[in-house]
Amino acid sequence: MSLSNKKNQYPQTYFNLDLDWINNVQVNLSAVERRTISLVKRRSIKKDYQAAWLLKAITLIDLTTLSGDDTFGKVDRLCQKALNPLAHNILNVLDIPPNSLTVGAVCVYHHLVHQAQKNLGGKIPVAAVSTGFPAGLSSFFTRKKEISDSIKAGAKEIDIVINRGFVLQNNWQKLYNEVKSFKEVAKGIKIKAILGVGDLETLRNVAKASLVCMMAGADFIKTSTGKENVNANLNNSLVMLRMIREFYEYSGKKIGFKPAGGISTAKGVIEFLILVMEELGHEWFNPRLLRIGASSLLIDIERQLYHHALGRYATKDRLAMA
Repeated sequence: MSLSNKKNQYPQTYFNLDLDWINNVQVNLSAVERRTISLVKRRSIKKDYQAAWLLKAITLIDLTTLSGDDTFGKVDRLCQKALNPLAHNILNVLDIPPNSLTVGAVCVYHHLVHQAQKNLGGKIPVAAVSTGFPAGLSSFFTRKKEISDSIKAGAKEIDIVINRGFVLQNNWQKLYNEVKSFKEVAKGIKIKAILGVGDLETLRNVAKASLVCMMAGADFIKTSTGKENVNANLNNSLVMLRMIREFYEYSGKKIGFKPAGGISTAKGVIEFLILVMEELGHEWFNPRLLRIGASSLLIDIERQLYHHALGRYATKDRLAMA
């Protein structure tokens, strides 16, 4: 079937598992490193241009709390920060209307979804981490029930965890079946497949796992849970972005990308945004296709924008922390 015919079939939820394609995937590590090093060495973005990139980054953040000490009160504060990510004096100087800027979503454990939904009132989507986060090793029945329970509680997006053992064993059929079943349980709700790149050993495995998850119906592929030793970096992100592009060229279906874990500075997030822009283009530069999983990133972005707007860095008591 020609590429144009395949594109005419979109939207299509699932695609057949193509083992020939998967087994022929290759990744040139040296080429990946040359590409990402060239990005980092470029002159940094300054002044108004930097402010514009950072304001865009705010709208792409999945503001996240996934700690063992999460409470209703912590989720309440997080949601208020999600709705009001910048201090009013920054908004005034930058001429941004009040209540016009929010993050992309709030991401919490599935048992805190209702509390987040109550705070946000539908103004921002609630994303739930489900399916045995972060290891993905609880029973299959339990993982599917978590998805259903989160959706019933009001989650509009589900961040699922794949079984990394299937990748390490090259058991692509089992990985495909697992992700496809999670997508079916979600019944149209957006799912983001967390690869756990730090556990996959090679970038080739990252590429293959990305491809299988997209074939199985994942709406987004996400780098990490944030709990692995290696989380999102430019190298593994480049590999995933190239697979998204290759899958789009094959199918006509646009798959979203979510780097998560370790992105905590304004300078760092701009590097990720530039990489996405250069690899996938403007079409991916919106919350429907790009999210950034982060907790402390917003604090540094606000600090940099405070300096841009007011000419000095704020002390901690000047900024509301989530």
